[in-house]
Amino acid sequence: MPNIIFMGTPDFSVPILKDLHEQYGVGLVVSQPDKPVGRKRVMTPPKVAAAAHELNIEVYQPDDIKDEAAMAVLESFKPDIIVTAAYGQILPEPLLQLPKYGAVNVHASLLPALRGGAPIHHAIISGADKTGITIMYMAKGLDSGDIITQRALSIQEEDDTGALHDKLSRLGSELLLETLPSIFEGSNERTPQDHASATYSPNITKEDELLDFDRPARQVFNHIRGLSPFPGAYTNLEDKRFKIYSAKLTGEKTTGQPGEILSVHDEGFLVATGDEKLLVMEVQLAGKKKVSAKKFIQNREDLIGRLLG
Repeated sequence: MPNIIFMGTPDFSVPILKDLHEQYGVGLVVSQPDKPVGRKRVMTPPKVAAAAHELNIEVYQPDDIKDEAAMAVLESFKPDIIVTAAYGQILPEPLLQLPKYGAVNVHASLLPALRGGAPIHHAIISGADKTGITIMYMAKGLDSGDIITQRALSIQEEDDTGALHDKLSRLGSELLLETLPSIFEGSNERTPQDHASATYSPNITKEDELLDFDRPARQVFNHIRGLSPFPGAYTNLEDKRFKIYSAKLTGEKTTGQPGEILSVHDEGFLVATGDEKLLVMEVQLAGKKKVSAKKFIQNREDLIGRLLG
């Protein structure tokens, strides 16, 4: 069996780690350091580190993978291959050259489209009708290495980032396990990316989370589902942050002002956008729990006519 280092951090990487370990055995897991979580700031390991502990795999969590000490640890392990999936740090070139079978990455887009840290969010926000998984050799640039294999996945209108995240994680695991034998045999393809066609998907910022109801309903709808369930798209209501996690297109034209709460609906409430009414279905006012929009609007007739934003 090859000596494998797996590098990953969030939920996305967990099924990939588990399936890889079951098939080949993973000798070392490298993940980001523990972080404080919640109001009590409890130090909590990343999902991949927690999964590795459950699988009794050795875990290493350096602050900076480029440190000499970190490099010494990884060199001492003498990996045959490094497999990464949403690790969160750029690997230094000496590390990429260390394993005899190279360092390969499971990336959640059809490269060269959507290089970067948030390809799932940006695929939905942009209104793309498909995305996919790329298994690629890692290189010095951001997600710029040669492509080994790819598989496309259609994006359904009911998909939000959470649903698409889970589908791509499973697809990534399947494609990786299908691809690894050809890498070990030396029979795999290696296709350079068309760098001129590259697009990017930077990590989501607070500014990216803000909704703009002046835009057409479909763009607002894509924005909401592209940020659901994490981190959540927001607007403002009664001078408080108001997150919207779920909405539905109605196709009904509106004469209301963009952002105006128009009326109560069986499934929530209707709000005006730049062209059509949008049905808001799940919300969260700052300091409160996430609730259905129907429950939120009950006994709040005073909100009809108010402007979001």
